[in-house]
This record gives sequence, structure tokens and C-alpha cells, in this order.
Amino acid sequence: MRTFVVSRLMKVLLIANYEPDAQQSMLRYAEFLRHGMEQQGHQVEVIHPPSVVGGLVAVGNPLRKWLGYIDKFVLFPAQLRMKAKNADLVHVCDHSNACYLRWTGKTPQLITAHDVLAIRSALGHFPQSPTGRTGKWLQRWILKRLTSARHIISVSAKTKDDLEALLPSKPEIRVIHHSLNWQYEPATKAEIEAVRAAFALNAGDEYLLNVGSNQWYKNRIGVLKIVLHLRKYERFRNVKLVMAGKPWTEEMRAFCREHALGDVIEFVSPSNEQMRALYSGALAFLFPSLEEGFGWPVLEAQACGCPVITSDRPPMTEIAGEGAILINPENAAAAAQIIDARMVKVESLRLAGWENLKRFAIDDVMKCYNDVYESVIADSTKTNPVST
Repeated sequence: MRTFVVSRLMKVLLIANYEPDAQQSMLRYAEFLRHGMEQQGHQVEVIHPPSVVGGLVAVGNPLRKWLGYIDKFVLFPAQLRMKAKNADLVHVCDHSNACYLRWTGKTPQLITAHDVLAIRSALGHFPQSPTGRTGKWLQRWILKRLTSARHIISVSAKTKDDLEALLPSKPEIRVIHHSLNWQYEPATKAEIEAVRAAFALNAGDEYLLNVGSNQWYKNRIGVLKIVLHLRKYERFRNVKLVMAGKPWTEEMRAFCREHALGDVIEFVSPSNEQMRALYSGALAFLFPSLEEGFGWPVLEAQACGCPVITSDRPPMTEIAGEGAILINPENAAAAAQIIDARMVKVESLRLAGWENLKRFAIDDVMKCYNDVYESVIADSTKTNPVST
């Protein structure tokens, strides 16, 4: 069922990421767009660079990455050119694939920028995250290709600001926030108990939840430091910590040994269903990121009725709205003090989180995409009028 009136039906070509790279959030984003646009009656095709040469070696072999470049940049362009000819619009779903813009011909095009952290790292903006020679070359190439884009969708105002500072070409950049890309909602009591039982958490055990990978900006050592300080307060003396996502780094393990945090729970690669249960059963979600492009986990936690504790900097402030306790992610002692003072209003945080989610309703998000698609096509028609 269409939730808004579309002025024209379009044939949309979505360029998704190379599947062997297993960038799940980017793959889900492309599928989210496909499903949403098809619901409005549009004809949508999702294409990926083919896994041909890259699939000849086993996962974990360093050669696999380099062979994958052949799939992406040698074999794929011909397929892309052919597919683009039959589309009304081409949408490159990840800015790291900006090179594909040059192979779409005269078909109207746009690209989504999720964050520019890797580009900024390559430019030396983050001394704590040095980039190797090959990485610098790749990110500068991506930035150069982004300068050719006329139309960019940014997933947050923060990312838009970063782009505007980096791109001399001054393309049209429009912010469209993500909506949830999976059915996050409060889990049932049975689902919560099942995930608790997996880690021998008793019914009375309270836990804080963190989810993330090991990039520097996820600040996972910062999470451990905050919990260490929180346990100095009577309210949090026995609170546990569940850290879900990628396997811990040796630095994290060493920190836990040094500070007697042996009861911190490591949960590697949880499923969406398990994450829903973890959010729903947590005392709060602790997300002190230093940088983000958007911050999906904030919305996921709010959707499950989990109070959110996150950083007092964009885009976390932009995404969390009024539904979060805001802390300085780089001052663990001060963060713990704020959390202890504000966690007395848990129910109001839950309600504020649910209210905040209304800003990210999928119908509103898809209407924004539909409007942008129509605008890009109209702009292309004015720039390249069809001769009669």
C-alpha cells in the first residue's frame, strides 16, 4: 500500500556493496531502499560487483582483498554501464563506491554518504587513527570521485557538515536520516530470559549494554572506564556489563585483567533477535562513541524501551534527541557522576526515546527519498534536455 502519492513511477538502479566484504549495514541499507521504493510502486533493481576473481581464494587470505578489486573495478563497470542505460535513476548506496558514478553514463545519479571518517583519517584529522600508504591513496581517490557528484544524500547533519568542509565542488547535499532497518521493539519476557540464561545472568542481575566493533571511535576502552567509575556508586556497585559485537582486542582484555573486571560479558556477533532481547533486558544502553556517521544503535535501543546513555556531541545528540543521558565520552569519572544522578528517571527516558523515534518513521523517510529521486531526475532533465 502506498503511504503517499508519487507523481511518477521510476525505474531505479541501486548499486550495493561487494558482498564478500560482508559490510552488513551497507547491504541492509540497499535492501531497505529496495523494499521501501517497491512499496511505492517503483521498479527497483539492486546490483553488486560480481564475486568472480575474489572468490578464488579462501576467506582470510590477504590476496582476497586485492583480487576483489578486480571484481569491483575491472569486471563490474561494463555491467554497470549496461544496467544504467535502462534506469531512470542510479543511486550509489555507499560513498566509498563513488568511483561508480563515472560509469553510469547520462542517467541521473546520486550517492549516499554515511560518514567520512575514513577520508578524514587519511587526511590526518585523527592522529589516534593513522592511515597506511595504500589507505591514504584509496581514501583520496574516493574523495576525488565524490567531487564529481551533483547530488548527495547525507544520513546526518554532522556528515553533511563534514562533507561541505571537504568538497570544493559544493554539490547539493540533502539530509535524510535512517529509519530502523530491522523490527526492533520490546522483546518478550521469554526472549529476555533466554538471552540472560546464555550468560548465567540471574533474574535480579542488572546489566549495562554496549554494542560495537573495534574501530577507535567506538571508544570501547572508554566504556570499560565508565563502568569502572560507575561501580564506585552504591546504585551501580553490582551492575554487570555486556559488550556485544566484535571480539575484544588484547588491549581490552588487558584492561579488564588490570582492573579486576573479570565479570564483563563478551558477546560476539549476536543476531538481531538476540540484540533485541539484550536491549530490552538492559538497565541502559551505554554508547560513548567519539565519532559516528549516524548511530543506528541509539534508535535500536530506544525502540526496545532501553534508556540510552550517549555522547554529548553530534551526531549522537542529533539522533538521540531528548531521549538520552548525554555524557563526555572522554571523561569517565564525570560521565559516571552524571549517569548516577540521572538514572533515577528511567521511565521518562524510555518515554522520551519512544517519542524521539517518531522523527524516523519509515513512511516519512521513504517520502524524502521519493522526493529527492524526482528532484534529481528533474534537475538532470533541465541540465540535459532531450532533443526533439
